[in-house]
Amino acid sequence: MGRTAASRRAFIVGGAVMTIALLGWLVLAPSSSFDPLHTHHAAAATATGGIQPGAVGPRTRTYYIAAEEVDWDYAPDGRDRVAGEPYGEDADVFVAAGPGRIGTVYRKALYREYTDGSFSSRKKRSGDDAYLGILGPVIRAQVGDTVKVVFKNRTSRPASVHPHNVLYTKANEGAPYSDGTSGSAKKDDGVPPGATYTYTWKVPERAGPGPGDASSILSMYHSHKAEVGDTYAGLIGPMIITRAGWARADGSPVDVDREIVNLFQVWDENQSPYLDDNIARMEPDPVLGPEELKGDDGFGESNLMHAINGYVYGNGPMATMRLGQKVRWYEFSMGTEVDLHTPHIHGNVWTSAMGMRMDMAGLLPGEMVAMDMVADNPGIWLFHCHVNDHITAGMITRYKVVA
Repeated sequence: MGRTAASRRAFIVGGAVMTIALLGWLVLAPSSSFDPLHTHHAAAATATGGIQPGAVGPRTRTYYIAAEEVDWDYAPDGRDRVAGEPYGEDADVFVAAGPGRIGTVYRKALYREYTDGSFSSRKKRSGDDAYLGILGPVIRAQVGDTVKVVFKNRTSRPASVHPHNVLYTKANEGAPYSDGTSGSAKKDDGVPPGATYTYTWKVPERAGPGPGDASSILSMYHSHKAEVGDTYAGLIGPMIITRAGWARADGSPVDVDREIVNLFQVWDENQSPYLDDNIARMEPDPVLGPEELKGDDGFGESNLMHAINGYVYGNGPMATMRLGQKVRWYEFSMGTEVDLHTPHIHGNVWTSAMGMRMDMAGLLPGEMVAMDMVADNPGIWLFHCHVNDHITAGMITRYKVVA
């Protein structure tokens, strides 16, 4: 049944201590536990001079990205795809549309990639990447590269592109605050509707994998004009940074066959800047007006979408890989105190950068992890957050290993 925000916070506090303790243990885990299948990339890079077969040198990588307003459906299939049956009572708290309930289709703002600066031809995702769903395009770079993002704001509100980990100047940060700058150094803070701005970021060694990391790590980018509302609106995407001398021409690591990226987040549509738009489009509540609804616990609960890449209850495409492939999984989380997540795969096993074998990891809000898997068990397998409250609310999907 529905749960209030207060009850969620109480639930999270109890689990937080255990998860933080587990994360601390992982950090202190002895390096002697390295899995034979997991290469100690830093040592290998030193032994080979750092350049791997098939790798390319540093270059400038340019991405054309627009922020656009769309109607996003968290459950386009209209049923619980994991259970293989219609939604139950728990699911209806979040997915049922009707008087005073928005349902699963929300007005949002998403990052979308284009082929060039005319922004006339959108770059289509491959079928293999369809599972990425709500996420913005994957930005790739290797240490030594320069990344340029030509950003066009096609939404009705100011927006920006703020990166994590890479090196940027004040004119390329994409975040407004009192930082002692003015003039041209503030134009990046919030790009007005209809305007275009080019962000330039350097990728030094400190932005890439560390000595104990694999050949690539996960970073991210998001709008920071009004950070909380912007990210809940949908303006967020992944950035993958590869060790120098380990990247293919497209920026992907040469020692990996397949990459999977997943964002675990409880999308609080109550804090989206499009809440009023979504209320205006739903069937009116017979008793409560729009402003009264905003203070109603049941309405607020119905707008908490517990999603993996913007899909609930297994809706949306499955991530697919082939038997025997080395697959790097990148997992990250955003949100608030309820966004303590434990991604769990069935059927196969990850190896962490510390060499620990596991089928479950822990995420705090804003945390990003990378884990490797040699796909050795074919079939359709469950993949979900292991927090019980999140399972029943729809943070569950499947992935497929093809023989």
